[in-house]
Amino acid sequence: MSSHTEPFASLPVTPKPGLRRFHQARWDEEVVFELSRPGRRGVGVPAPDAPLVELPESVARRTPPALPELSQNQVVRHYLRLSQETLGADFNIDVGQGTCTMKYSPKVNDSFVRDPRIAALHPLQPESTVQGVLEIYWRLEQILKEISGMARVSLQPGAGSAAIYANIAMIRAYHASRGEGGQRDQVITTMFSHPSNAACAKVAGYEVITLMPDADGNPDIEALRAAVGPRTAALMITNPEDTGIFNPRIKEFVDLVHEAGGLACYDQANANGILGITRARDAGFDLCHFNLHKTFSTPHACGGPAAGACGVSAALVPFLPGPVVDRVGNGESTDGESAEGEREVFTLTVPERSVGKIRPFLGVTPNVVRAYAWVMALGAEGLREVAETAVLNNNYLLAKVARIPGASVPWADRRRVEQVRYSWQQLSEETGVHSEEIGIRAADFGVHYWTSHHPYVVPEPFTLEPTESYSREDLDEYAAILAHVADEARKDPEFVRNAPYRQTVHRIDPSSLDDPALWSPSWRAYRRKHGGQPPA
Repeated sequence: MSSHTEPFASLPVTPKPGLRRFHQARWDEEVVFELSRPGRRGVGVPAPDAPLVELPESVARRTPPALPELSQNQVVRHYLRLSQETLGADFNIDVGQGTCTMKYSPKVNDSFVRDPRIAALHPLQPESTVQGVLEIYWRLEQILKEISGMARVSLQPGAGSAAIYANIAMIRAYHASRGEGGQRDQVITTMFSHPSNAACAKVAGYEVITLMPDADGNPDIEALRAAVGPRTAALMITNPEDTGIFNPRIKEFVDLVHEAGGLACYDQANANGILGITRARDAGFDLCHFNLHKTFSTPHACGGPAAGACGVSAALVPFLPGPVVDRVGNGESTDGESAEGEREVFTLTVPERSVGKIRPFLGVTPNVVRAYAWVMALGAEGLREVAETAVLNNNYLLAKVARIPGASVPWADRRRVEQVRYSWQQLSEETGVHSEEIGIRAADFGVHYWTSHHPYVVPEPFTLEPTESYSREDLDEYAAILAHVADEARKDPEFVRNAPYRQTVHRIDPSSLDDPALWSPSWRAYRRKHGGQPPA
């Protein structure tokens, strides 16, 4: 362990621009179960107005649930302390989350989902009692149809990766319906598309072919020509890719796959910079997906809560995951408009050849509500302004970062959309400091930083995505922090390698992450496995 220290008092009274005073709070906070004391209560539960329903013996609990017992102020104190030990989009400049589209989520949207009319819904309520929620689902689908150009959209998947899996399931069902399910056993993707595309295709049993970038940073179209054929089930591609480069020949890619009899699937997790500017169907795509928890404002929240949306062309509508929401008037289907005097009714249906549910019940209702509120507040012009501002922010930050000695921009002559995968290769060769170490040191200034998906095709990568949420001052501050850390690396590499100094923890030993025998998915499992507690 290095003897280097960085006392908080040693910071200048007037910090350099972008180097605000920061020190993460640290609490020796126990797990909530360890704080529990028998008999403590945080709320007085009233007696029921009517006798409780007798549960069948087969589903009745034999013992009460082992919930922690705490007073209300203990609960508040516990979770506030934990929040102080966390970096997040509401706390810091989060442009370093790279490809995850961390943006500001209006707090009014959270007030909507905390309303009992949303929060207290039960997924098995009769349709007649949830007409308002079903209408929100239906209306959000109409909006996403317009944004994507697709014929129908399912909001049933619980996450972006779940939506990708739903798309690969529909691709498989489509080819099987044509008698080509066994023949078409290959899925083509690209190196800088999201790894979930290759992973979902592999889980579904497909052979995955990955296209590498050409000299311009685009997926190699000649490699695609060589790859497509009678075994091609689909192309699954992100555009713009995680380099921030939009493929100008995307229509040619789609046409080549169609000529071979395959389907084209658009991963639109990077859609934040193209909303209202390009549409998946206009490029010929058969399927696409959106991440409602990213592009449409719901907080990313450490990987969740998520929500996905699958859009499909008319030929694939019968295979959509269900249920989906249909609007009818007086029991008769309409063309999206109820006749005068008719009462609108929203009902759940399952498409004719549906691939089934990707998650339980209808969808992630709180995130659907947030996404609907976000879009309705912006309108069509506002959505386009979101994209244009995200692109402007990204290219402004690119210009700032490219001037930092030791940083570089692969395919520097290519225009970028809303993110960039940069490289510290030059700085690393000069100092021995790696990208991950620069990111850990950046956390001492209260900002997040992400490298990239593995494998590191871009050497010593770091990926920044400003979105539309951040001001010019925010971007100046973030770039100043990176420039300062790069300067530290040149002057004292060991100092940077031994960071962080102002964080809750120093370094986490990652070895247990690679050993399933040590994993514990719950507190009770942890006590059994590591605390010597007998099985319940």
